[in-house]
Amino acid sequence: MPIYGTRPEAIKMAPIVAALKSSEHFECIVTVTGQHRAMLDQVNELFGIVPDHDLNIIQQRQTLNSIMTKTIDGLDQLFEAAKPDAVIVQGDTTTSTAAAIAAFYHGIPVVHVEAGLRSGNLFSPFPEEANRKITSQIASLHLAPTSTSKANLMAENVPEKDIVVTGNTVIDALLATVAKQVPFTDPQLEELASSGKRILLVTTHRRENQGDAMRGVGRALARIADAEPELIIVLPAHKNPVVREAVLPALEGKSNVIVTEPLAYGEFTRLLSLCHVVLTDSGGVQEEAPSLGKPVLVMRDNTERPEAVHAGTVTLIGTDEERIVNEVDRLLNDQAHSDSMANAVNPYGDGLAAKRTIAAIGHLLGLEDRIADFSA
Repeated sequence: MPIYGTRPEAIKMAPIVAALKSSEHFECIVTVTGQHRAMLDQVNELFGIVPDHDLNIIQQRQTLNSIMTKTIDGLDQLFEAAKPDAVIVQGDTTTSTAAAIAAFYHGIPVVHVEAGLRSGNLFSPFPEEANRKITSQIASLHLAPTSTSKANLMAENVPEKDIVVTGNTVIDALLATVAKQVPFTDPQLEELASSGKRILLVTTHRRENQGDAMRGVGRALARIADAEPELIIVLPAHKNPVVREAVLPALEGKSNVIVTEPLAYGEFTRLLSLCHVVLTDSGGVQEEAPSLGKPVLVMRDNTERPEAVHAGTVTLIGTDEERIVNEVDRLLNDQAHSDSMANAVNPYGDGLAAKRTIAAIGHLLGLEDRIADFSA
């Protein structure tokens, strides 16, 4: 039973669902919590996934505690009826941790996809760092995307026999989706796609950046727009009103700034393939953009995904307004620096992570031999 509730989880779980459904060993019972709603549904539709169960927990301005309690309560009843042999959770959301706890209480083995990411700061990213650590205490099988993630788990005394390095399934999903060249529903983006203009793609939503830091991001983007009139800044605005109220006021009236609703995953991957620079505080984009040769500036002080930083394709810049402006300017106007980041090796996967994931689950349940780990 794969269980997920947000758009990022859905993207990374989709290749696993497809591999499970094509396997002769498994029956796949797809369960969603609805922690996200519209964005989750878009991804399921893109990948042709029709959930078997939907807890539909979403509510306006929901709290982390309400997500946790509603998920555990809903799964408590579902596990009694479905009795899955294993539960699969992905990453660091409150859905994933709640599902892991609920499964543990029912004696169901937990498979943790994208296990072992660590920033070293329990409160950043929040609540993701704590969620991952909690889930690691519960999981029976830890599917680490990289050797660095495996080392993190072993440092926390997770037995090596319980860890398999698979690569990240986000690369499987990304490569398949970019190849589809999904058309834009926003006419501005379709026109931009054929214009040849340089694009700065921006995403921002992290809880720890909300408030003054995010207002600073808005001011920095306004300054960049003024300094680079031929550059087009595209900001798919997160639905959270707290995010919009912080970022958007500074961008009003800027003719070279396009603010859109959140893009469906297929459209976002196409925009990612077209852009020149990515400015983000997202976790998943740090993995996706390097696969397409895009330099990434991360508006965070730390990251649980250090591999791309070490490879040179990602730079941590924090949320200081002045530094955001300077780092974007350098990538736009220093070709050698831009090329060095764009051509760095992506350490996150080869498009076969789902295949390794299914084999590892088969080994956990006594159906297959253990497979070789992924190596970048």
